[in-house]
Amino acid sequence: MGGRQVLAARQLLTETLDGELPEHERLAAARAVVAELGAPERLLELTAELASGEGDPHGCARLSYRHVLGFDKLLLIDDGPRHMLRAHLWHPGRGAVGKEDIHNHRSPLASSVVRGRLAMELYAPGGDGGIAADRYQESLADGSADWLLEPTGPARLRLTQVAEYAAGSTYALPARTLHRAWCDTPEPTVTLFLETGNERRRHTDVFTAAGPHPGTVPKVPLEVDDYLSELDALAELLRSS
Repeated sequence: MGGRQVLAARQLLTETLDGELPEHERLAAARAVVAELGAPERLLELTAELASGEGDPHGCARLSYRHVLGFDKLLLIDDGPRHMLRAHLWHPGRGAVGKEDIHNHRSPLASSVVRGRLAMELYAPGGDGGIAADRYQESLADGSADWLLEPTGPARLRLTQVAEYAAGSTYALPARTLHRAWCDTPEPTVTLFLETGNERRRHTDVFTAAGPHPGTVPKVPLEVDDYLSELDALAELLRSS
């Protein structure tokens, strides 16, 4: 299902990432994929094609939403549990519940910064000093897409790395790597984000130093018309870059 760019992207994902790969090889392959698909002209062509209604707009809209961490998640290609390719549009200064959270993911990930700049911090648990945080176990609610946050007690984290990623940069992280990222420029930042791997963790870990979280955080999917409009706006942003 899809036009030429959608089919080409699916083929690249399948040929490069399907099968059983050791983690370090999967991360390297995923990083190469987002570097190729995240080239501005290629991402523009893919986004414009999807904005015209190619691909699976109804299915992708159901899994696209405005994230509480201050960016829009637009699902571009959904290959079930194996690969999920998203465009993330980061808005400077926007953030709500959880904007200070440190977290990990269900699957290994790779990302390419297409426009703007992203800052990132990596953390590890334990050790003296560091920062005190409340730990939560995050899962998805049955029958809905809401996040469930179950408190699991206090924790201490130590900062292990600080990085900045300008346009053209890529990175890849194992699923359990604790990190937080944010838009580090007054202009919107666009990243191409890939989750990959045949096995997904049932839970992720969330750490916050910003005070208690509510037990449930709503995840409101985009309507199809809104999803297509967001893709069209993203294509225009990429054209102007």
